Amino acid sequence: MKNKLLWLFAITILLACSPSEEELFDEGIKMLESGEYQKSIEFMDRVIDKNPEHTSAYNAKGVAFYQQEKYDEAIEAFSASIDLDETSYKPFFNRGNAHLEKKQFKEAVLDYNKANGLDPQQSDIYYNRGLALLGMEEYEDAIFDFDVILQANPNQPLVQFNKAKAQLGNNDPVAAIESLVNTVNMDNSNGPAYYLLGVTQMSAFGQKEDGCANLKMALSLGFSEAKVWIDDFCKD
Repeated sequence: MKNKLLWLFAITILLACSPSEEELFDEGIKMLESGEYQKSIEFMDRVIDKNPEHTSAYNAKGVAFYQQEKYDEAIEAFSASIDLDETSYKPFFNRGNAHLEKKQFKEAVLDYNKANGLDPQQSDIYYNRGLALLGMEEYEDAIFDFDVILQANPNQPLVQFNKAKAQLGNNDPVAAIESLVNTVNMDNSNGPAYYLLGVTQMSAFGQKEDGCANLKMALSLGFSEAKVWIDDFCKD
């Protein structure tokens, strides 16, 4: 009888030491934040084994796959999270990002639209949807999304730069020049912006002196594509 009681006591101790669903999830998040993505996936799988309807674990697992550039696996995990709960914008946004990396722009826009409907205050949704629309050559819609962000905070050079690309695609070099000037004024290390500014100045307005100066700046910043234009058009 004594041995049986000791055995039952041992089982109780083992059960008490078994980590809870919440503890496993928290540890998986710690692994994710520290960049140990495979370990994070393993913890999230343990959470899912305990609770197959843990939508946040699927979403976190998808993020870990995304960080490893395993976009198909990430999409699968985000989709599982969405199937369990369609009320959070996060898995829609995250799945959109995975589609964007795969250049599946239409699918990305659909996910961003859903995410935006669930939480229209998230500026990252507008920016990433703008990038997807730019990839689809839907320039006016892309400009709209970039403008939403810039109206809240115009001091964002990367948004200004991508807006300029959409404006050029929309055959509006005047507006594009303004956006590109804003870009380089805020970030004088952006070689591609100097390049695009120089090319636009020369090709759209015949401004050789200013164009060549910006192309040379682009080349000095390591943007080698500027050399072709400099060799062809900027030699004295």
